[in-house]
Amino acid sequence: MAKMTIKKEHLKMTSVLDWLLMLLIFGVLTLIINTFSYKNPIIESIPGMLVLIAITFVGMLLAKLIPLKVPAIIYISLIALVISLPVCGAVSEFVYTSTSKISTLALCTVILAYSGVAIGKSWAEFKKMGWRGIVVTLCVILGTFLGSALIAQFVLKMQGII
Repeated sequence: MAKMTIKKEHLKMTSVLDWLLMLLIFGVLTLIINTFSYKNPIIESIPGMLVLIAITFVGMLLAKLIPLKVPAIIYISLIALVISLPVCGAVSEFVYTSTSKISTLALCTVILAYSGVAIGKSWAEFKKMGWRGIVVTLCVILGTFLGSALIAQFVLKMQGII
């Protein structure tokens, strides 16, 4: 039987603390946007944000600890999927009720703001892509948007909502 080794050299306490700090900053900003823009009381939103932070943190840890080259988003998605399944009973009910207080748009606002700052920091690299890279980027964004819209349209029609 092959022995599973943990990638300890890739996981330092400072990086774990940096993750937590980043997640807490994102969480606080999301709570502020969620409260002022979407009128969800901050006290009611805190448990949902803590659930999202915990899921994300555990997924990031698993991505570093498990010796497979799997992106953290896969682990985060699997954890979220599993704990929100109805077979998890009270856990899934808590996850659903607490996270339903968080607006997806509030989360997206913070993430997109961070992405903009990250792109701004690497503007020189972005310019090196040239016009072809920009065309490909715009096509990917447009394709993703249109694909999502078509899927949403299909699902909403199937459910009789529209």
